[in-house]
Order: sequence, then C-alpha cells, then structure tokens
Amino acid sequence: MDERRLRYYIAGGTPPGSNRTYPGCRDGSPPERSVAVELPGTLYFATRSPVWTGGRGFYDPDAGGQVLARAHLITARQFSDIAAQEMYRTPGPDLDLGTVLDEGRDVLGPGRYETLVCPGFLDGLPVVTFTAPWRMTDVAWVKPSAVYLRHLASGLLSAGVWDAGDIARYLSGAPGAAGAWTPDETARLMESGA
Repeated sequence: MDERRLRYYIAGGTPPGSNRTYPGCRDGSPPERSVAVELPGTLYFATRSPVWTGGRGFYDPDAGGQVLARAHLITARQFSDIAAQEMYRTPGPDLDLGTVLDEGRDVLGPGRYETLVCPGFLDGLPVVTFTAPWRMTDVAWVKPSAVYLRHLASGLLSAGVWDAGDIARYLSGAPGAAGAWTPDETARLMESGA
C-alpha cells in the first residue's frame, strides 16, 4: 500500500530497513495513477515474514467486512513481475490472467501470495491482487511487526481518503493485530515513523 515501498518492486533495490533486495520489474515505469479503494473482505495477519519479522498481511475476499487498500494502475507485465517477487520467484514469465478475470480467482500454487483474486473493476479496469489460498479461519494469526504496520498505515494515510484515527482503528482491529496492537499504539507508529 505504500507507494515508496512499491517503487522497489518496480525499479528494484533494497528498501531502507529491509534485508531483501528486489530485482524489480522488466518495465520500471511508475504506476500511471494510484487511488484509494475499499474491497469486500477482511485483512488479517498470519505466517511469519523473514523480511518484516512478524505477521504478513493477507486478504480474505470471502470474509465479511471491508478492506481499505490502494489500487495502482500498472501493466499486466508489471503485475506478473511484482507477484513473482512476492512468490520468491524470478520475474520474467507473464502470468495468464484469463482465469482470474473470468472466474474471480486463480490458485497458482499452495504458498502464500500464490492465489490471484479479482474482487471487481474500477473505471472499467480489473482490480487484481494476490493472497493466500487459505481462508483467514484456516491459519493461526500472527502479530505484525511495528515497521510493517507503519508501512501499511503510511500507504493508507498517503491516499488522502482516511484519517489517521480511522486507519489506526482499522489496522489494530484486523485479526492478528487485534489484541496485540491498540489504536493508540498504531497511531503512535504513524506519528513516530517507527
């Protein structure tokens, strides 16, 4: 959700505070535009990220609720390369998006971020993302790290649609963060840049 972080997936490099270098996309052009969106479903945190040292964010489109997110207008080739990097694969082959566009979902593999989801359209263009093949009730929830939560909050805040209090309540209420992070603690992360 944080455009500054997205640049590393597109252009390549090692983000500040990260222990992972991203190769980037074959097309290093920035998104044509980025907008705030609300998607049906739930954000939850599960599994443990070696990059963030805490729970990873996942999207369960079949759970009730609303997910606050950012939509970036990129090419199908760029999406393929970003997805490959999240799957710990080398960017290169273009993903076949036919099934996800026709059926709303396509499971490419059993791992996290190997399931493509199309929850709808925006200005006539498909909104496509990736998540895990499991439902949020099928896995143990894991507390996200402060730096990860701050990146998510920063991305949502920079959209200019939601205020800091709404974002803090939203993120601290997500399964995995709920009970581990309070809205006040989450708001302080945004203020401190921790």
